[in-house]
Amino acid sequence: MFRIGIDIGGTGIQVGVVDGRGTIIAEESIPTRKDLPFPTQVAQIAQCARAAIAAAGLTEDDIESVGIGIPGIGGRNGEIIKCTNMDWNHVPFGAEFAKHMNKPVHIANDADVAALAESVAGVSAGTSSSVFITIGTGIGSGIILNGKIWNGAHGIGGELGHVIMRLDGVPCTCGNNGCLERYCSATALIRMGLEAAEKHPGSLIVQMVEGNLSAIKAKTIIDAARENDPVALEVYQTYISYLSQAVASVVNFLDPEVIVLGGGVSNAGDFLLDAVKAEYPKHVIFRDQPMADIRIAVLGSRAGIIGASMLS
Repeated sequence: MFRIGIDIGGTGIQVGVVDGRGTIIAEESIPTRKDLPFPTQVAQIAQCARAAIAAAGLTEDDIESVGIGIPGIGGRNGEIIKCTNMDWNHVPFGAEFAKHMNKPVHIANDADVAALAESVAGVSAGTSSSVFITIGTGIGSGIILNGKIWNGAHGIGGELGHVIMRLDGVPCTCGNNGCLERYCSATALIRMGLEAAEKHPGSLIVQMVEGNLSAIKAKTIIDAARENDPVALEVYQTYISYLSQAVASVVNFLDPEVIVLGGGVSNAGDFLLDAVKAEYPKHVIFRDQPMADIRIAVLGSRAGIIGASMLS
């Protein structure tokens, strides 16, 4: 049998048909439309799923279930409690979807489904415990224990990005101050790089954007640090210190076999991986014991579809 995986993103909704090995055999997409009524949104997603099924040369009878990854919280019986990028709050997605395709619907947070995908078909396959940290605009995370998603007693656990890192620190979009994602995300790296560029107009960071500081991206700082620009290196090393403290906190609290780094910043590859591996053990309590291996995610944008399809 095959399954449908749906990844609801900020600008687009990706739908794929996935086989039993975790391979996407057909994929379709539609733009994210917040302006449409909820029933119309669901109808378009179901239509996209049917198009993917047809592209795979299958029928709906070949589909076992439908899984959905959302930047938010899923509830029981197909309810979506909150999905910010679609303006959904306590909506009966499963019941509405059943009007178009009568299949079991499973819903989970997008970082959780990415964690599941990596643990089954990606870089942490073969392990029973892993933590996935996605480093993008914010920080997302997913915890896999005994091969299954663990998200707490009420489905809201695993929010590493909103653990307080610095009391009364940088204000966060969640309303708190000093959240971890204000120091470990791509947004944080950009903020620190911009502050350094303003103080050091002759730095390579400024040269790379030809003086247009609004064009600074996380990659700008990383690339300048690779070139041993002293200003960029200082920013990058500060960033690595924060990220390594976050990784060590996960190790101290959960002691997983593997920690997987994904998201845009993870595209730095070994330049990121080697730095974190060298730094994070300094903050681990039991340094004389085996520690979590740190790895870079390998599934990329496919993780949302693959992981969602694995939900049950």
